[in-house]
Amino acid sequence: MEFFNQAKAVRMRNVHDKYLAADEDEETVTQDRNGSDKRARWTVEPVRGSFEVIRLKSCYGNYLTASNERFLLGATGRKVVLSKPSRLDSSVEWEPAREGSKMTLKTRYGNLLRANGGLPPWRNSVTHDTAHVSDSFLWDVDVVEILVGTATPTPTPAPVSTPPPHRRPSYSPVSRSSSEKSEEELAVSPPKSEGRIIYYHIADEEGHVEDESAVGYALTFKGNSVEQLTQALQEETSIDDFVVCTRNPLNGKLFPIRLQLPPNSGKMHVVLVPSSSS
Repeated sequence: MEFFNQAKAVRMRNVHDKYLAADEDEETVTQDRNGSDKRARWTVEPVRGSFEVIRLKSCYGNYLTASNERFLLGATGRKVVLSKPSRLDSSVEWEPAREGSKMTLKTRYGNLLRANGGLPPWRNSVTHDTAHVSDSFLWDVDVVEILVGTATPTPTPAPVSTPPPHRRPSYSPVSRSSSEKSEEELAVSPPKSEGRIIYYHIADEEGHVEDESAVGYALTFKGNSVEQLTQALQEETSIDDFVVCTRNPLNGKLFPIRLQLPPNSGKMHVVLVPSSSS
């Protein structure tokens, strides 16, 4: 998101007039009224060079993380914690979006960062939850440090060199370096394939998908077996116990993909169904 393009560090204030803060135990995320405290400062890291998805690092070097642990038994919200995983996965990735003058932060699985109020244990707690009409999902974001003298996140290709206008290009058979190749040679060289695009949705325990009309999450996959795809999706989602399924185009029912993937490299749409689902 372009708001974060020049943001090196931010602070976030919620509807309770409190700031998102890292607790001194370096594990808990809380709310605090002191916005000048270092614990309310979050360093912004773009994911794969784009500020459309970001990570937020605390003053302790840990990341704002959407965990799978329920905050309270019987409640829908799940804990937001500080963590420093050995592999930076989707649990530490957040997608910012504008809502008028404020912002929301969405997990890669559709939940929103929420500042809870009320009586303990809800008071000053922070969870991620399914979106519904509530100001507790809205945040005022202030840039407290900007990026200075850095290049834009999206690299621009280097221009193809051409000979000066007063010289004729040489066509001698002597081999040329890659920087001297003509535009014609560059045009006919096909780009290397980086794998197929896998679009995936995550189903609930009953096999239902909340909004399957949407494109879903995307993964670039280079393998060709279901086992390789399952492993890649486990690493991407941090979910271990699921079956990779696809829909029958005739009756719309889900069925597991058992053997090899289709031999072509075209995009695929799959659904991750919990193994316990019927």
